[in-house]
Amino acid sequence: MRLIINGETRELEGIESIKDMLDSLGVDHQTVAVMVNGEIIGRADFVSRPVQDHDAIEIVRFVGGG
Repeated sequence: MRLIINGETRELEGIESIKDMLDSLGVDHQTVAVMVNGEIIGRADFVSRPVQDHDAIEIVRFVGGG
């Protein structure tokens, strides 16, 4: 499957959901926000929200500081 992740085209296999994609990328689900095709996806929906070929996905990591 070809996805556009943070502006970069990536080929990922065996991906059905946002959770699968994050796992494949080694990203902790609890420390990111995800937007798919301009729609913010709630963390509770990561398992059930499917991804499709050519989806544009933005992954934003939370950074602490002060």
